[in-house]
Order: sequence, then C-alpha cells, then structure tokens
Amino acid sequence: MRVKHAVPLLLLPLMIGGCAVQHEPVSVLPTGEVRTLRMTPDLQNHIHTLESALIALNPSIINPQEARAVAHDAFVYPMYLAKDWDLTWPPLVHNTLRNANQRKAGLCVDWTRAMRARMRDKNLKTFDLYWAVANKGNAWLEHSTLVVTPKGRPMSDGIILDPWRNSGALFWSKLKEDQKYQWKYFEGPG
Repeated sequence: MRVKHAVPLLLLPLMIGGCAVQHEPVSVLPTGEVRTLRMTPDLQNHIHTLESALIALNPSIINPQEARAVAHDAFVYPMYLAKDWDLTWPPLVHNTLRNANQRKAGLCVDWTRAMRARMRDKNLKTFDLYWAVANKGNAWLEHSTLVVTPKGRPMSDGIILDPWRNSGALFWSKLKEDQKYQWKYFEGPG
C-alpha cells in the first residue's frame, strides 16, 4: 500500500522538471537572418505547405517571396528561440520555470512579442500582423498568438502562428479552424 503511494512521489520530480526541447540547430547570420544548419525534407515540406496556405489567403495580393520568408521564419525562428530560452516541455512546465525566474522567456506572450518583432523586421507589404488572445483575464488559460492576414483584411481571415503550443515547433492553422482556442482581437494590425 505504501509503495503504491510512493510511486507518484518518485515520479513528481520528472513531471515537474520536464524535458529539454531539442530542435535542429539554428544560427543567426550577421544580416539577422535565421538559418537552420540542417534543412530536413520534413521541415522543408512544412515551410512550403505554410507558404502555400499564406498565398492562398489572397493570391492577387500576397507577394510569394514575402509568403516564403514568413513561412521560413515562422518555423525556423522558434527553433532558435527554443534553444536561446532553454525551453522545457511541456509548455506549462516551462511557464512555471519562467514565472519562477528560472528561464528568461517562453510564455506565450514572449513568443508572440518575439514572432511579431521578427515579422515586423521584414517590412511586409502584403501582410498585416495581429496579436490575438484567448481566455483573456483567466490566469490559467489565457493564451496569446500572432495572426498573419493579407494586407487590409480582418484578423478573422488570417492564419495563426503559435510556437508556444508545441514548445517551439510551430502550430499553425486558419484562425477560424483552430479547434482549441476562441481567438479575440488584442492588437493590430502592425
């Protein structure tokens, strides 16, 4: 009987400690560009799929080179941040470490700020950037993300770029199709 109760206590440090997140190595070039040191076919496919989805939002407006740059950095930049922020999985464990000042960043708002700054640095002409929030005011459930839309379109027409959800591995979908969160406008475009 005592052993049965001791097992969860023995596993507690593993659950609290989380696991380090591993991604392909990424470097930042002197120009500020982020590049993975090993572009896998799987990563290349993910980038191409997001690029196509971004263009499909409005092919007559979207610049394909901008879509390619947004898609590339949406996948590769979070891999760099995961290493820089010493990311731990799952995200809620990392949040606990971040809130205890054991990590320099990694909350969803940190991801959103970093991704928005990265995309703003691109001086995008055919996209707008929005900050969306779900469950605003709920300390346990509030979540932020970046939304990319064709220039001049409302946030509801966009694609969410959410690297927090999978500990630095980008989750993306059309905002209207996200099954997990009901997104609301917070800031943007810009």
